[in-house]
Amino acid sequence: MTDGAFPAVRDLLPHGAELMLLDRVTAKDAQGIVVVVSIGANAPFLVPGHGVPAHVGLEYMAQACGAFAGLEAREHGEPVRVGYLLGTRRYQASVAWFAEGETLDVTAQLLLPAPPMAVFDCRIAACGITLATAQLTVYQP
Repeated sequence: MTDGAFPAVRDLLPHGAELMLLDRVTAKDAQGIVVVVSIGANAPFLVPGHGVPAHVGLEYMAQACGAFAGLEAREHGEPVRVGYLLGTRRYQASVAWFAEGETLDVTAQLLLPAPPMAVFDCRIAACGITLATAQLTVYQP
């Protein structure tokens, strides 16, 4: 994946500011994307003293897929459009919480492009250690 200057996440996802969970895109190629999520004091869904529940990782993954679609649209001169998470397979987390102060790398790798649907292999890691994995099926009308 190539690193580079990427647009702000708010320009890639058609979400309101309060629902924007990703901080920034750090890498993208034709087959996938890497985004960063910082679990700071103002992180949505933060439970003080615990962190962010690991099940929120599913939304981090879904937004990573959306950011990939948003970048693809922009690269082809098309508008960013709404997409939907249809389902997930085997969401597995090795932690119950993403700890406050942690920086997460969320990777979404395109496995099956079948427009208007796609399947992504997703992973959340911190300091190179995998914390959660899943396959997501998404739809963009």
